Amino acid sequence: MVPISFEFYPPKTPEQQAQLDKTVAKLRTRGPDYVSVTFGAGGSTLSHTPETIRQLRTDGLEAAPHLTCMGGSREEIRNLLKLYRALGAKRIVALRGDLPSGMVSAGEMRYADELVSFIREETGDHFHVEVAAYPETHPQARDARVDLEHFIGKVNAGANGAITQYFYNADAYFRFVDDVRARGIDVPIVPGIMPIANFSQIRRFSELCGAEIPRWVAQRMLAYGDDVESVRSFGADVVAQLCRRLIDAGVPGLHFYTLNLSKPTMNVLARIG
Repeated sequence: MVPISFEFYPPKTPEQQAQLDKTVAKLRTRGPDYVSVTFGAGGSTLSHTPETIRQLRTDGLEAAPHLTCMGGSREEIRNLLKLYRALGAKRIVALRGDLPSGMVSAGEMRYADELVSFIREETGDHFHVEVAAYPETHPQARDARVDLEHFIGKVNAGANGAITQYFYNADAYFRFVDDVRARGIDVPIVPGIMPIANFSQIRRFSELCGAEIPRWVAQRMLAYGDDVESVRSFGADVVAQLCRRLIDAGVPGLHFYTLNLSKPTMNVLARIG
């Protein structure tokens, strides 16, 4: 089995905390290489994400915080780097991020390559830095060529590897990797995997992030209607088939977007074997 990792988001309520605790207890049995925690938006950055990193490390998991630069100052990011280093984190997922609600300024850094360079300037090689990759092209990019240049810029700034936006078309991933390798970039590019448990939710996410849902999958999902169990079973089959194809092709790992739920990911892993 290839190395696997899981993404969680920081809980903000006791109920969300209980859900995360339950999910972590189940998924940790699959022996993840590490887990990541998304960047707390809306003013929660300085509390929820670090606290979740602290908790996961106490639980014995290698935990990587997401760090975004949009809307933040260099001093704020510098302080977060110091905090994460003090917590024992050795990985960071460096992202541009979205401008926080209500803010009009992009901050002192606008792009992820600037953030990666800053991390290197401040911490040297202490952190293993992952960046985002978009096999189906970032939804805000002018075109695929420009998007590829942006990715190469992040690697040249000091990124150790990448995690992709989720996709359901393996050929898009393979072509993206081929294009990157043709430019002399050899960092690991780990596929991001989004299990399907709620099709309406995944369809909304996909419209926002530019991930294509194959028409035959969408039509089958629509045919199931309100049959939740059939949707979940079929979704697990589709994603497991995708994972098997990626594994057979020799991918360096699989990164699961869990949405703080264990069952959808566990169903996929059970089918992979």
